[in-house]
Amino acid sequence: MKKAHFMLFFLVVTGLFFGSCTPGNKKKESGETSEAADTLKGTPKIVFDKDSHDFGTIVQGEVVSYTFLYMNKGKEGLIITSASSSCGCTVPDYSKEPLLPGEQGKLEVVFNSKGKMGVQNKTVAIRTNGVPVRKILKIHVEVVPDNSN
Repeated sequence: MKKAHFMLFFLVVTGLFFGSCTPGNKKKESGETSEAADTLKGTPKIVFDKDSHDFGTIVQGEVVSYTFLYMNKGKEGLIITSASSSCGCTVPDYSKEPLLPGEQGKLEVVFNSKGKMGVQNKTVAIRTNGVPVRKILKIHVEVVPDNSN
């Protein structure tokens, strides 16, 4: 008799446990997720045409530059709040003005190879008022000695 009561108790507790994971609860969770997504719909969104550039091989002392193109695919004005490089030899230049939805912007990265030798991998960290908040751009270059002397 005690075994029968224990089994009945076990089945009731198990049923209550699994019953708490009903589809109704899952709908609520996904509804919360869509609410969070709805709040991002008006947010600026930065989309780069590419996030890395390879300069190939250059001679030590050369200064090279590349312009990364990006677009605001959000619904509000996009602002790059900062752009910082991993090294003083790499300098980013960008507009501080808001970029309206659908407009294209430019971010120029200048690399100075003075005092550099061999393979160089540098980054530029971008911060925005949109999505993503932080974006990393990369440049790659191989610096060889000047043999013209």
